[in-house]
Amino acid sequence: MRKFGGVSIPRLNSTIGFAPETLPVPQEVRLPMSMHSGIPANPVVNVGDTVKVGQVIGEAAGDVSSPVHASVSGTIKSIEHIDGLTGEKAVTVTIASDGNQTLWEGIAPPTVTNLAEFLEAVKNSGVVGLGGAGYPTAHKLTLAGRGKLDYILVNCLESQPYITSYTRTMLDDAEYVWEGVKLLKQYLAPKHVFICIENNKPEAIKIMQGFCAGTDGVELRTLAPRYPQGQNVLAYNVAGRIVPEGGEFSDVGCVVINCATVAVIAKYIKKGTPLVSKCVTVAGPAVKQPKNVIAPVGTPVRELFDYCGGLKDDVKKIVLGGPITGLAVPNTDVPIGKYTSAALAFSGKSAETPAASACIKCGRCVKTCPMRLIPPNIEYAFDLKRPELLRKFKANMCVECSCCGYVCPSKRPLAQVMTLAKNILRKEEAK
Repeated sequence: MRKFGGVSIPRLNSTIGFAPETLPVPQEVRLPMSMHSGIPANPVVNVGDTVKVGQVIGEAAGDVSSPVHASVSGTIKSIEHIDGLTGEKAVTVTIASDGNQTLWEGIAPPTVTNLAEFLEAVKNSGVVGLGGAGYPTAHKLTLAGRGKLDYILVNCLESQPYITSYTRTMLDDAEYVWEGVKLLKQYLAPKHVFICIENNKPEAIKIMQGFCAGTDGVELRTLAPRYPQGQNVLAYNVAGRIVPEGGEFSDVGCVVINCATVAVIAKYIKKGTPLVSKCVTVAGPAVKQPKNVIAPVGTPVRELFDYCGGLKDDVKKIVLGGPITGLAVPNTDVPIGKYTSAALAFSGKSAETPAASACIKCGRCVKTCPMRLIPPNIEYAFDLKRPELLRKFKANMCVECSCCGYVCPSKRPLAQVMTLAKNILRKEEAK
């Protein structure tokens, strides 16, 4: 079901049949206070403190923020500014693990009887957009709950290569996904809930169809395996809604939420356990034994690779997230974050950046752009450093899916240009 743009890309999802394996407790974890969009959390612990799994070590610093919880039990080793998940300096709490994974005594299911209590529970769970954006889920749902909500779209799609951790969530945590769907339906009261799955995942489709049978207002929608399938694209393709420039999804009566996020909400409300671990796909040409691994948030990525047999000798690039929109990291000491869906290692030609040549005006980037932008115009305005032209060409509407760069025969760095162009506009707005 495609209405505009996008590309067909190889799946390379060899780990889809691999049930997640639990990583041994790491010796230490590094927990940045900025594992979400918005304002970083404020540390509430001191060096030398003893902490337990699920204990708050960073309090949310506002509405667009999220608390951070200890993912291992042990002792606070350090609190310092070090390179975060984005390569920028970030306040990071390092915990030396005692290996026991002792649960914090304060863990208990929250009382949830109305919308306000539900939203408070979502915030206290520490959950953020696990599809990669990392936006605090509580704030997203708060905005949705303030107005007329027509659609909740549960995004179960994995349109980037290698990633299978969300499919495993649907298969291994299907009951929690369904419980989360029912909670969203109960407290946000949308007219329709659509569970959106690619049509090449028959097992997951069968499970979700069984849950949906006989439930009013909840339907399964299958879509062609096409990239991208992010929030804006899904809202248009499934609900026919277009978010206006500078607007929110709540402005068009729609909210899109990842299936893994939904499962975390259900687990927290049932058990009181916050977001302290992640299912991560460990794969790529340079990984010896690709797997799906459950690891504590903050685990150095090297421990995931070591658990998967290590890396091949010619590894050249490490990426956290999908190969198209993920972040290349400088070394394997970088920790996995709340929204890390995959740890990928590339070698040889798969890690090389192709040389760019002049634009040949073929128009492929325009045809594939899901937001109907004209990337060459934005690249031109960026080269001139002209914010007024970037605004005119709607650079801020780009969803950074990288389709333009993927199809470009001249290998222009269009995806990078789009991100840098939006940074120029942000700086202008800040002035």
